[in-house]
Amino acid sequence: MQSFYPEIFERDMACTEADWLRWLPNAIGDRFYKLQPASAGVRLGDGALGLKWQVAAPRVIGLVSLPRLLVNFRFAGVDEATRHAFMTRFDLYMQRGGG
Repeated sequence: MQSFYPEIFERDMACTEADWLRWLPNAIGDRFYKLQPASAGVRLGDGALGLKWQVAAPRVIGLVSLPRLLVNFRFAGVDEATRHAFMTRFDLYMQRGGG
């Protein structure tokens, strides 16, 4: 997790579009959202978050091939505290890994 989330940023995510679409509703929580092809809009109080994504070439490390999804986050009319609270939950939900 980060201590600051700017209004606009991009992430390179190691997931398929199908994974992303399956995880997205729970990562957003109880907020209203509208899903469109390769994009979504999320209501955050009086502001909004626009999400756009595109499938990228897989990342290959030796014999391992990881899917990639480039995701653009664009907050509009959302203050820093609200961005941070939303993204903290979002990041915790989207976090994957083993241990």
